[in-house]
Amino acid sequence: MNSRRGTAVTTRTPVQQAALLVGAVFLLVGVLGFIPGITTDYDSLEFASHDSEAKLLGVFQVSVLHNLVHVLFGLAGLTMARTAPAARSYLVVGGLIYLALWLYGLFIDHDSSANFIPVNTADNWLHFALGVGMVALGLLLGRRRPVR
Repeated sequence: MNSRRGTAVTTRTPVQQAALLVGAVFLLVGVLGFIPGITTDYDSLEFASHDSEAKLLGVFQVSVLHNLVHVLFGLAGLTMARTAPAARSYLVVGGLIYLALWLYGLFIDHDSSANFIPVNTADNWLHFALGVGMVALGLLLGRRRPVR
């Protein structure tokens, strides 16, 4: 409590701040995936299928399932940012999940029913960057002290 103003001071560690930011971005991306115009070919948006030709920002192939996963992943980040250990876990485990998704996207046939999420080449490389970035943030920031 800040005695001069009578307001509470929230102290978050760098890893909590990173998890909060990453979670907020995932939530925003998930919501944007449901907005026509921001998502091109919106009329072709499928629940879960490689036939979904909808693309977020005209680049990243999305489906209802793909968008919902982003929303849930974002909500998880916002929730897990409450404590430093949970924030670290969110970033590291979430990053590993995105690296697994990157590998999945590299090895499946994008025109087959195995591509039910769906993903395209742009998604694959974004998943790689997200995975590496999240793991790095979790490991590097997970040991730092709180910032006031």
